[in-house]
Amino acid sequence: MIVIVALLVGGWSAFWYVAAGKARDMLDGWRAREAQSGRIFACGEENFGGFPFRFEFRCSGATAQIKSSRIPFEMKTKGVTLVSQVYDPTLLIGEYQGPITVSAPGGPAELSVNWKLFQSSLRGTPTRPERLSLVFERPAFDVIEEGNARPALRAEHLELHGRLIEGMVTQRPVVEVALRTRGAFAPGVRALSAQPIDAVVDMVLRGLSDFAPKPWPERFREIAANGGRIEINESRLVQGETLAVGSGTLTVSAAGRLQGELRLTVAGLEPFLKSIDAQKLVQSAPSMDKLASALDRLSPGLGQAAKQQVGANLSAGINLLGQQTTLEGRPAVALPLRVDDGRLYLGPIPLGETPPLF
Repeated sequence: MIVIVALLVGGWSAFWYVAAGKARDMLDGWRAREAQSGRIFACGEENFGGFPFRFEFRCSGATAQIKSSRIPFEMKTKGVTLVSQVYDPTLLIGEYQGPITVSAPGGPAELSVNWKLFQSSLRGTPTRPERLSLVFERPAFDVIEEGNARPALRAEHLELHGRLIEGMVTQRPVVEVALRTRGAFAPGVRALSAQPIDAVVDMVLRGLSDFAPKPWPERFREIAANGGRIEINESRLVQGETLAVGSGTLTVSAAGRLQGELRLTVAGLEPFLKSIDAQKLVQSAPSMDKLASALDRLSPGLGQAAKQQVGANLSAGINLLGQQTTLEGRPAVALPLRVDDGRLYLGPIPLGETPPLF
């Protein structure tokens, strides 16, 4: 019996060290693949362990140099731990120690991200990734200006998931992306600063040529060139008394701007309009300025009076423009959310502008 136990222990130990070598090779392959995309990862100190039932890689003083974006930058964090089970080596779990700081190469920190918990999950191999998940508990994004931190985004919970649903990694992959937030708010964004928002968004990206290592701006350029699209199959947003659901399709123009329309159904529209100061947005819109100027030429002061009247009757006007319906038992209105060359409009209200994708 002692001999059998010794053989089993010795055999398992040999198996673990061989498998650990393969796990190291997988990690090196992942690093090499990321380096081809212009993302170079390094550690101040590395440790590999986990015997006997898992593989554990610890990286202290982790840095990442991102050279593939328009403006190169680097990220630093205290440490990263990656874990893979012996019985399931194609599932890689990561946990990260905050904060992560982002800066120009060699420059002072410009963005800081901290959290209570940040984990990642990667299914597949370095050459054939199948699914990636990122999960944050209480993330805090701060913009750093002259050494002072300014809050940019806060949330109770934030998660992002991506998986391959059609095609192959090497040939016309179709990717499903899911976003989940709870208690998210952004002090610098009008629509997200008044009250926290809970959101569920599921979308599908079509038009990718492959998933070879390349920066995301190049991927969006592929979608535009291939006549691809972003299909938003489901979106549900809750902010205070306002509930909105919708779906639709967006395309990417040759200039890298989003274009398209989502059909929204909104219950509790008026509190949302007040929270974004929609009356002021409409009154200051260029089209309204042109109309007011034309009216003033007919009669001085008529343009200003029209502006005030439009603002005062905005909510009633939108309800008349939209289609009356119900949403989860509440009175609601259905109306379009238009995206015109990156500019967002909820009915006649300009909401802002999305940045170019490439």
